Amino acid sequence: MAAQHRDHHDNGTTSGQPQNPREKHPQPDFPQQDQEHPGWTGPMDPPPDHGEESYRGSGLLTDRKALLTGGDSGIGRAVALAFAREGADVVFTHLPEEADEARETARLVTEAGRKAVAVPCDIREEAECRQLVERTVAEFGRIDILVNNAAYQMSQPDGIQAISTEQFDRVLRTNLYGMFWLSKMSLPHMPKGGSIINTTSVQAYKPSPHLLDYATTKGAIVTFTQGLAQMLAPDGIRVNAVAPGPVWTPLIPATLPDTAEFGKQAPLGRPAQPAEMAPAYVFLASEHAGFITAEIVNATGGTPLP
Repeated sequence: MAAQHRDHHDNGTTSGQPQNPREKHPQPDFPQQDQEHPGWTGPMDPPPDHGEESYRGSGLLTDRKALLTGGDSGIGRAVALAFAREGADVVFTHLPEEADEARETARLVTEAGRKAVAVPCDIREEAECRQLVERTVAEFGRIDILVNNAAYQMSQPDGIQAISTEQFDRVLRTNLYGMFWLSKMSLPHMPKGGSIINTTSVQAYKPSPHLLDYATTKGAIVTFTQGLAQMLAPDGIRVNAVAPGPVWTPLIPATLPDTAEFGKQAPLGRPAQPAEMAPAYVFLASEHAGFITAEIVNATGGTPLP
């Protein structure tokens, strides 16, 4: 079955009319597509929707200062766009080879009237994380919101024997070490009322064997989030996470062997678009979530989770 392409900007957020969630974005089967890591937005078919035409801000994050990792594309770009349209300035990271992608995210933030600072950074390195926090404080004076979103995965259908020590180290250092260092280093610059939001995954609860190392880190992020939230509650800092299901981002054609049926396994029958994840991050960062900490917002397309 060919991909059922709708206007990928038409997600119903501006029409006021409810839409069938199965049909509001493209549905598999998609064209098979393969990219080199880390992947690029431009060649993707269908193109991801980051909320460019649909997201409308309402001042929920006016004058907040946000630090976001992995903001060049996918969920990170959608979050940066939404934060900016809600009134926040954004420092975001990207890999050096993702500079073109980062420029597009920066354009979306500045078009919303907010400041964008794109920083090439390898969060696997403690020194680079320290420099990132120092750069953010130099730009903004404080960090109101930290979003630990950057991640690395690589499918290994042949199982644990195919996961090299190099890959295992890269996955853990990207997904866990970076989150740990940035949380620790940001806290001295985060006022009471600050918010840390981590990106976990449906993989934390329902691990796919071919993503064993990635799923392991996503389970650890759930534990880290809940433990850190209890630790920081007396300081008035909230810590939560978002657990996406399948989301159509450049990471998919860059790391998975089969993109044609990606997302079909979700009860809603399709992958999410990045734009559908961003409102969860906005909510958790906002005063509307003032009594919410140590929580995981599951956005899985209907997959039941514990």
